Amino acid sequence: MRNYQPYIVTGLLQTAQYARAILQNVIEFYDVPDDLDEGVSKRMERQQALYRRDKRFHFLIGEQSLYTTVGDTEVMVGQLERLLSVIGLPRVMLGIIPLTAEAKVLMNNFVMFDNRLVKEEGSTAGLAITQPREIALYGRAFNIFASQSVTGPPARALIQAALDRRRSIHPTPR
Repeated sequence: MRNYQPYIVTGLLQTAQYARAILQNVIEFYDVPDDLDEGVSKRMERQQALYRRDKRFHFLIGEQSLYTTVGDTEVMVGQLERLLSVIGLPRVMLGIIPLTAEAKVLMNNFVMFDNRLVKEEGSTAGLAITQPREIALYGRAFNIFASQSVTGPPARALIQAALDRRRSIHPTPR
């Protein structure tokens, strides 16, 4: 699975508190039935896939997602700490696209499932893309984003910088 998310942390990497804040905002904005507990539970359950030996994941998130506030400082500190822990997972590659990266490709968030399906979530509808020519374009975009991203220790440094900044501006009570 290849996953690109420029502005927020993608669902498979979210903490329960971060997911709760995201889903609460969605429920309020779209005025949909409140199934918050079930939604958070399902999101956390889906994360078990990260630990399956038959799956591999490559996540690309924009550095902006480290700074976009979801919930409050406590939620963000927990989420950033979670990202630091994800870097060590054996079948997970986490790349962060720096804020200063050139805008070579403009794309919405998307998820690629091998080379057979791409899902793109819009504000009011989702797309399921199965045409090989279109899937190839998403693959090309993902490769460009990946080439611009940092991984390993440099990614850890970006996350730690965001965490340090958040803690210095909004110290959490102990």
